[in-house]
Amino acid sequence: MAVKISDHSGHEVEHGRRRLSTGVRLHYYTAGSGPALLLQHGIPKTSYYWRKVVPRLTKDFTVVVPDMRGIGDSTHPDSGYDMPTVADDIAELMKQLGHEKFHIIGEDWGAAAAYQVAVRHSTRVLSLVFQEMLLPGLGLEEWATFDSSRPETHLWHVAFYHVRDVPELLITGREREYFTWFIKNEAHDPTSIDDDAIEEYVRSASQPGGVRSICAIYRATERNVQANKDSARSKLQLPVLAIGSKDFIGQEVEKQMMNVASNVQYQELKYGHQLAEECPDKLSDIYLDFLKSL
Repeated sequence: MAVKISDHSGHEVEHGRRRLSTGVRLHYYTAGSGPALLLQHGIPKTSYYWRKVVPRLTKDFTVVVPDMRGIGDSTHPDSGYDMPTVADDIAELMKQLGHEKFHIIGEDWGAAAAYQVAVRHSTRVLSLVFQEMLLPGLGLEEWATFDSSRPETHLWHVAFYHVRDVPELLITGREREYFTWFIKNEAHDPTSIDDDAIEEYVRSASQPGGVRSICAIYRATERNVQANKDSARSKLQLPVLAIGSKDFIGQEVEKQMMNVASNVQYQELKYGHQLAEECPDKLSDIYLDFLKSL
C-alpha cells in the first residue's frame, strides 16, 4: 500500500492474510477495540479506500478491512466472483479472526457483498450499512441502460466489463490512464481523490489477473441476479442504514433497501460516488451515529 494506515491513536494497523477453506487467501488489516465492524470496499478500489474512515471508528470498534478476492493483495482465483461466494469469504474470514458476530458496512460492490452476508449469515450480522449501490436483479440493470434524463450516472461500464476479453484487451497496459479517469469521473470533486489513492488502485489493477478479476465480478451478474431475487423474497429484519449520494445513485439506494429490508434508515450526502474519499469525516459521523444508536 502507498501510505501507512493508522488507528485513532496514530498506531499503524495490523496487516494479515488468511487462507480460507476454498484456498483463497484474503489480505486484511485490523485495528481498534470493541464490537467487530467489517468494512468492504467496492470496485476497482481496495481496502485502502477506507484509510480516512478507519481512525474515526477504531476507538469504539474492532475494525476489519479486507481486500475482496481478486483485488488488492488478496489472491486472484479463476472463479467465485459472484456475491454469495464473496459473502461467504467475508463470513469465514471473520470467524477465523474470532468475530462470531459483527456489523458490516459495504459500498459499491462491497455493499452487494454485504447484503448477501446479511442474508446468508443472518444470525451473525448485527447491522448493515448499504452505501451507493444497486443490486443486480433489483435495479442495477436499468441504470446500465442509457437514459438521457441522467447521462451523468449512466453505468455504462456494467455492460462493458461483461463483454468477454475486450475490456482486458483495451485496459491492460493503460491501467493508469483508464482507472484514474474512471475513479475521478465518479467523484463530485475529482481533486478529492489523492495521488496515493490512484497509485494504490492502479497498482491493484495492474497485477497479473487484476483487470480479469475486476471484469469477473461484473461477469457474475446473472448469478447475482438470481441470488438477489431469491433473497428479496424474505425481508431482512436487522437494522439497515442506506446511504446515497445526491450526485450519483442517491435515493434509489433507499428505495431498493425498503424492498429488501424492514428496518431501514436513510442518509443522503451531497457528494459523488466515492464518499469515503470525498467526505470521510461526515461519513464517519453518520456511521457512528447509526451504530451507537443500536
